[in-house]
Amino acid sequence: MVELRPGARFQSTVCATEVIVVKGTGSAELTCGGAAMVPAGSAERAGEPSADASDGTLLGKRYGDGDETVEVLCTKAGAGSLALGGVALAVKVTKPLPASD
Repeated sequence: MVELRPGARFQSTVCATEVIVVKGTGSAELTCGGAAMVPAGSAERAGEPSADASDGTLLGKRYGDGDETVEVLCTKAGAGSLALGGVALAVKVTKPLPASD
């Protein structure tokens, strides 16, 4: 379990993925590649992402849950996929700008 708060940085222990929390509060189980994420700079990489959690992350993309209560920004791409409490986080779709005439 990690404490989610805006600005908190986390890294995966099984791939190169690093994220920063944009929105969210409280304790939650944030995972990448099937393994728990840890505060950035606090652990070495060990192991590989699990087969069912290896879709990868994309640099600069925002990931969120279906309720839009948690949002993280990927600051370093990796091979593992993100999940919160066992539920996969999806890439957030960008909103189109309004047309100007």
